[in-house]
Amino acid sequence: MPKSYPQFEPLLAQLRRHFREEHYGHGTVWNYPVAVRRFLRALERRGQAVESVTPADVERHLDSLRLKQRRGPFPDHSRRMHRAAIRMLLRLVHGSWPPEVVPTSPHEITECEIVTSYDTWMTDLRGLAPSTRRHGRAEAYRLLGWLREHDKAVSTVSVVDLDAYVRERGARQRRTSIALMVCTLRGVLRYLHGSGRMPVDLAPEISGPPIYALEGIPSTIRVEDVRRVLKATRLDRSPLGRRDYAILTLLATYGLRGGEIMALRLSDIDWRHERIHIRHSKTGAHSALPLLRGPADALLDYLKYGRPETKAREVFIRACAPYRAITAHAALHLLLTRRLAAVGVALTGKRGAHVLRHSRAVSLLRGGVSLKVIGDVLGHRSEQSTSPYLKLATEDLRSVALDLPAGVSP
Repeated sequence: MPKSYPQFEPLLAQLRRHFREEHYGHGTVWNYPVAVRRFLRALERRGQAVESVTPADVERHLDSLRLKQRRGPFPDHSRRMHRAAIRMLLRLVHGSWPPEVVPTSPHEITECEIVTSYDTWMTDLRGLAPSTRRHGRAEAYRLLGWLREHDKAVSTVSVVDLDAYVRERGARQRRTSIALMVCTLRGVLRYLHGSGRMPVDLAPEISGPPIYALEGIPSTIRVEDVRRVLKATRLDRSPLGRRDYAILTLLATYGLRGGEIMALRLSDIDWRHERIHIRHSKTGAHSALPLLRGPADALLDYLKYGRPETKAREVFIRACAPYRAITAHAALHLLLTRRLAAVGVALTGKRGAHVLRHSRAVSLLRGGVSLKVIGDVLGHRSEQSTSPYLKLATEDLRSVALDLPAGVSP
């Protein structure tokens, strides 16, 4: 029986209320208060208030612990568990944790101002998507940090400096990654010149490796393998299995992107008119697609028997507490990898939700559907975005290939 500490009871009551609201499991409910009491006792001995705790204080506390395997129904007293419990407490106290790092040195303040202004420029003047802006901000921070480390000023940077920067950044990257990095860097340089921080526009002067049109072949899964995965997942009647089956059915039927799956909300499903509304994460467009019988049944089964109780309005929720919307693409990647491995399907090339998107595009092509209609289903803005999938319909291309005359080598 844990010793009572009345002075800690308000915080522990707040923690227990959070457990109930988020439907945490027994292991967390058992272990986290133990770790929190231990942390609060340490703060009390030092005469420190919980409101003044810093990340360094947390690490010092974790370093001071002598963790032992304890007996009991939930003997998890690892460093990781203590850190998670303390972070949960501090999020309840501070609202968020870890705290946002505030720039203090003149260099940090200047770099933060430049990147913030650049983000505003990307938003207001170019209307770029959040993911594109995130990459742009990261590249701006890297460039400014590299210039600071090499005692270079933005106003005096040269093409030679930028070549050295690109060479260092691309030392361990693939050709396509280097090309993307250079493209993002050009945007940073255009802004620095346009804002008057760089006297010469050096964006046209840097170049990356050539990437040819329709160069890459998208990864795909055979139709029969997709059916095997769906059939095996449907047999899993657990809440997790029902959720995974609904996600896989939507991916295989409509060829949705991972971001579109995660952004799908309960209000996007129009049961009365049998429509499903999709917000295309890459283009910002909206589509209203017919809600077909297979996806409708899978969604209804998940919503009735698999979706946990939560205030979140997104359709697909994490399988364990806290029950919140899925927000990480890695979760969908893991889902697909696990379900494919269960039926013995090994992928070559890229993996993730896009593989089913590519497979759906190929099946529509082989069904005689026009590129325009396929682009509308996939949420493409132009047929140029859909044309790479033509390379995947190799069997159709072989059927119309001409035989070479005798004596002519291929």
